[in-house]
Amino acid sequence: MYLHEFQAKGLLRQYGVPVPDGGVASVASDALRVAKELKGDAWVLKVQVHAGGRGKAGGVKVVNAFSEVYDEATRMIGMKIVTKQTGPEGKIARRILVEKATDIQKEIYLSFLVDRDSEQCMIIASAEGGVEIEEVAKENPAAVVKENINPVTGMGLFLGRKIAKRIGLDSSLLNKFAEVANKLYQCFVDHDGMMLEINPLVVTGDGEILCLDAKMTVDENALYRHPKIAEMKDYGELEPQEVRASIFDLSYVSMEGNIGCMVNGAGLAMATMDIIKSFGGEPANFLDVGGGADVNKVREAFKIILTDPKVKVIFVNIFGGIVRCDLIAQGVLTASEEVPSDRHIVVRLDGTNVEEGRRILEEGAAKSGLNIVTGETMADAAKKAVQLAAGNIEQKEEKPSTKAADKGGAK
Repeated sequence: MYLHEFQAKGLLRQYGVPVPDGGVASVASDALRVAKELKGDAWVLKVQVHAGGRGKAGGVKVVNAFSEVYDEATRMIGMKIVTKQTGPEGKIARRILVEKATDIQKEIYLSFLVDRDSEQCMIIASAEGGVEIEEVAKENPAAVVKENINPVTGMGLFLGRKIAKRIGLDSSLLNKFAEVANKLYQCFVDHDGMMLEINPLVVTGDGEILCLDAKMTVDENALYRHPKIAEMKDYGELEPQEVRASIFDLSYVSMEGNIGCMVNGAGLAMATMDIIKSFGGEPANFLDVGGGADVNKVREAFKIILTDPKVKVIFVNIFGGIVRCDLIAQGVLTASEEVPSDRHIVVRLDGTNVEEGRRILEEGAAKSGLNIVTGETMADAAKKAVQLAAGNIEQKEEKPSTKAADKGGAK
């Protein structure tokens, strides 16, 4: 789950981390009020969207006159922000953060993340903050310092001072940096963080260290431990399909392809997307209905997939372990009645009651005339889905005659 900058900074304040004074505004008059309360002679206005690169897209502005705050806030609130992370569709800025301008003498990059290879948290720092850290790492990897953090001993001041020395900070800043880094790490682990990025962490004109920006991602699976964090979720930043999926306990992520995927199990869902791409197709989504899928979940999954106008084929790939294949088949038939005639359904079933599930699909499709194509194997079904999406095979499989079906049964 992504947090907005103002939300992340609110958490950091609770741990004594130095952040600029500021306030959030959703209308221009509120921005003017916040600027007046902050006093000073310069302010920074930042759009609050879940994306980096806001400054390059016009989403961060320094205002040097109080009279200009209202006009600039009017321009920024409601504007579309387009960055590398948002894609060409962009994101609408519904609120801005107004902060007192800071006297910046030096910019530093600092982040914490979960390193899956070492199964530990990692701290990453660079003296070249305020720029694309990916470019710095590519062009000058020696400028980026990485250290794993022992989960038993934690961050500690020693590791903070070590990092500060390695990135070349002045000796007068070693302890200040270490204290801020230690507090950041504590906030990160206490809230089951996946990533906490401060870019830039700045040294001010009076020699203090300040977190000028903050991006934080927390583990969705740990939200039951953090009800206050769960309340911070901004549904306006999510795709409508993602919001609807969360209501029905479905895991959905929109993608750019034209083959909708309905799968049970995250691992199988990833493998399904991989095999679609291996045959030259493009998945339209990641959708995991979970191990306890029933008829209602399957029906809702179909509705969510069909809200994407790009989808030409729905690929149902189910391994019946906890959930039985016959129940999934019944759900597919029920949901298929709402599928437009120009969309195609490819189904691959395996596992518990698979023969019964295939029989239900075959008989149901024969009676209703629904356009359901089945695959014996995952590869067979994926290949058919890709061909249908490309318009390279007929819409319907050739159905066996009634006599053949009577003799062969579900084989």
